[in-house]
Amino acid sequence: MIVLIFLGLVLLGHWYVWHRMVRSSTAPGRVRKALTWALAGLLAVLVATFAGSRLGVAHWLAWPGFVWLALLFYLVVFLVVLEIPRAVAGVVLRRPGRAPVAEPVPVMAGAESPIREAGTTALADAGPEAGPMSRRLFLGRTTAVIAGAGALGTVGYGMATALGDPVIERVGVALPKLDPRLGGLRFAVVSDIHLGPLTGVAHTERIVRMINGLQADVVAIVGDLVDGSVAELGPLARPLKSLESRYGAFFVTGNHEYFSAGGPAEWIEELGQLGVRSLRNERVEIRHQGAVLDLAGVNDLNGTSSNDGPDFGKALGNRDTSRSVVLLAHQPVMVDQAARHGVDLQLSGHTHGGQIAPFNLVVGLQQPVVSGLAAIDGVQVYVTRGAGFWGPPVRVGAPPEITLLELGG
Repeated sequence: MIVLIFLGLVLLGHWYVWHRMVRSSTAPGRVRKALTWALAGLLAVLVATFAGSRLGVAHWLAWPGFVWLALLFYLVVFLVVLEIPRAVAGVVLRRPGRAPVAEPVPVMAGAESPIREAGTTALADAGPEAGPMSRRLFLGRTTAVIAGAGALGTVGYGMATALGDPVIERVGVALPKLDPRLGGLRFAVVSDIHLGPLTGVAHTERIVRMINGLQADVVAIVGDLVDGSVAELGPLARPLKSLESRYGAFFVTGNHEYFSAGGPAEWIEELGQLGVRSLRNERVEIRHQGAVLDLAGVNDLNGTSSNDGPDFGKALGNRDTSRSVVLLAHQPVMVDQAARHGVDLQLSGHTHGGQIAPFNLVVGLQQPVVSGLAAIDGVQVYVTRGAGFWGPPVRVGAPPEITLLELGG
């Protein structure tokens, strides 16, 4: 059902772009046919990109396919925004007494030109469609140029942001019952790295280098590390072996780990060999300056269908409730269960901060927090925007992020 809805939206988007940027801006003829076929070709590339990504083939299509998806999205956004001014301009150009501009009318050599000297009769000779066609083409071409320039500029900016260095966000979180000796304990939080066909090993190396520069006590990788199998992406993950922290690096699964052909198990094993411990509905003790913090992690909700979902009772049951507990859970929406188990702080990702505005408004309908720090049912929740991207290599309004989070009382 989700695939069918997506395909329907893609087809509708292509039709709308064709209607506004091809049909409304060209006259019937070769140019319109060429642009129509070009748009059909881009649709085929996009469909092949998604089909190939699901089958693990045709990765070379990923760049043109996903970049076109971003351009298509922003063309639709700009065209929709321009509908009102376009309609207003159309009304203004139709006002009585306003002289329309006629389309050029071809005449045979030696014949009298139908455009006569400053007279209105020339328009009648040019045919009843001359004025309206001129207005239609003027509005269509103006709209197409503005929408095209806006989409290209936005996607170009978004690609530079997505492919650039993540922003380091420094956040302090006060936990009321935190042992004072744990004050100043620092977490490097990263999520949604999304190793895949559009990223290289340099993407992982940069993230590792930036995390190591933070000199954190704990590294927390909160899901969606990969978009493929170990066989495909194992080399891209190897720099994680160089992660540095006082008490270790920890990982919990995200929804994308369950999309991999081999499932999360192969990545759990691979990460273990790289020195990253996976918290599979379990917790560990972080001993710092003579005090103890419970660090717990739960599997992602997408594991439920394969009997590998979150188990809060297993991860948080039978613990010393006088201790503060930090929970790693990929999706912010899991905070409702975290609250029932007395969690003090939940670290999540998943949302990408919306990744491509105005998707941040849509994400807010599904998740209680889109990005940043919030208090939900007595639980502090920090949601990182993620250090990578999914789908189009574009981020607009939500730059990639690595978080240095410091605990306080």
